[in-house]
Amino acid sequence: MTDSPDRLSSGQDSTETATMLKGPTGAGTSPETRGQTTIADGVVAKIAGMSAREVPGIHSLGAGMTRAIGAVRERVPGTGSAGVSRGVKVEVGERQAAVDIDVVVEYGFPIVEVASDVRVNVISAVERMTGLEVVEVNLVVDDVNLPDDDDAEPGEGRVQ
Repeated sequence: MTDSPDRLSSGQDSTETATMLKGPTGAGTSPETRGQTTIADGVVAKIAGMSAREVPGIHSLGAGMTRAIGAVRERVPGTGSAGVSRGVKVEVGERQAAVDIDVVVEYGFPIVEVASDVRVNVISAVERMTGLEVVEVNLVVDDVNLPDDDDAEPGEGRVQ
């Protein structure tokens, strides 16, 4: 991702950073615009993760090791929602956000079309829910999920 003036460049951990949307202040402004709204990076990551999973052809998010660790975490009580943003990294500034997502695509789906659909879904969800401009959504296709061979009867072979 390239740096832009609107992005945070302090080197902070993404879980510690947040975005502040500032509205006009003063007695002459409407009450709903007075003050500021802070949106944490984790919120944007969850929105991006949920919207990416909604796309047909996406099997899961995250690279191989991330998925393995996430599978173990999901079995631990009280850590169920951590998997929503697994495989998603975001960089959030005052008015803009950039998103990186690692995905696993289902076998048989055209990867280019799935990637395009993910971008459209993520950008529209993040922009609609946060008011931030999404400058880029980068996808890395880490794997293709093949149909399980376990569905066939164990005694069946190709030749009878």
